[in-house]
Amino acid sequence: MKNVTDSFISLGYWPSAESFGFNTDILATNPINLSVVLGVLIFFGKGVLSDLLDNRKQRILKTIQNSEELRGGAIEQLEKARARLRKVEMEADQFRVNGYSEIEREKLNLINSTSQSLEQLENYKNETIRFEQQRAINQVRQQVFQQALQGALGTLNSCLDNELHLRTISANIGMFGTMKEITN
Repeated sequence: MKNVTDSFISLGYWPSAESFGFNTDILATNPINLSVVLGVLIFFGKGVLSDLLDNRKQRILKTIQNSEELRGGAIEQLEKARARLRKVEMEADQFRVNGYSEIEREKLNLINSTSQSLEQLENYKNETIRFEQQRAINQVRQQVFQQALQGALGTLNSCLDNELHLRTISANIGMFGTMKEITN
């Protein structure tokens, strides 16, 4: 113990210990001051700097992890969108094929119905022509018959006298009577 007290006492006798102040000699004090400051900074700042770097590292890792999760989610959404796109494209192709086949069916139906309508119109036309021909033939027959009848009546009237007229009527009545008996 005596050594420790002697050492404190001896400090009081050092010539440099008499005055405490700033040394303005830059070359003598700068390396010592810098080494002391750097030592203090390294000793005390190492923990703070290490904590700052660790926090920064954690934030960077979290950011990377979040980015990876977002990337994974985006890839998943992209795959889902691609699957939906493929599904929609297949449905569109199916609609297109169905639409084309439906158009072809409608086209064939229209052609068939138009063909049937044309055939019916042709039949109506032919029936109308036959009807008109028959009517024209009947009119011509009627006119020929009327002319023949008028000619015959004219001939009969000019050739017949009363007695011949009465005999013709009697003969016709007799013919009608026999025809009536045959039919009964």
